[in-house]
Amino acid sequence: MRHETFSITRDFDANRADLFAVFADDRLRRQWFRMPGTGSVYDHDFRIGGGEEASSTFVMLDGQAEKLRNRSRYLDIIPDRRIVFVYEAIVDDATRWASLVTVTLADAEMGRSRLTWTEQVTFLKRTGDGSADLPHLRTGTTLRLNGIPGALKT
Repeated sequence: MRHETFSITRDFDANRADLFAVFADDRLRRQWFRMPGTGSVYDHDFRIGGGEEASSTFVMLDGQAEKLRNRSRYLDIIPDRRIVFVYEAIVDDATRWASLVTVTLADAEMGRSRLTWTEQVTFLKRTGDGSADLPHLRTGTTLRLNGIPGALKT
């Protein structure tokens, strides 16, 4: 078991209400929060005590298929300011890691908004020697956040 923490901060050309909406509105959320692979299924309930169940099948380059599942629960939601949630990343029915995530939204310069994603993760099951686990998670989170500008334009 290994514990890590990372933060990613991004400024967006949007007000905080619009940025909050890409988390709360299912139609907008699906534009940036997607499971990799095929056959994706989502069930999202954006409220304190609610959460999301997301699953898909990812086929690796060697042809091996992995069943992916993301299960989350919202602990705190303050519209246009903060979202706190916990989630589990499950691969082939085994929990690989569990995280506590705090997303804060703040005003930035020139009418922009700043999003800070802070994730405290516990890796429960390593991939290989575990050295790629944190870079893999951080890169995956960065790629998801890269999709937010597209969701903001719709």
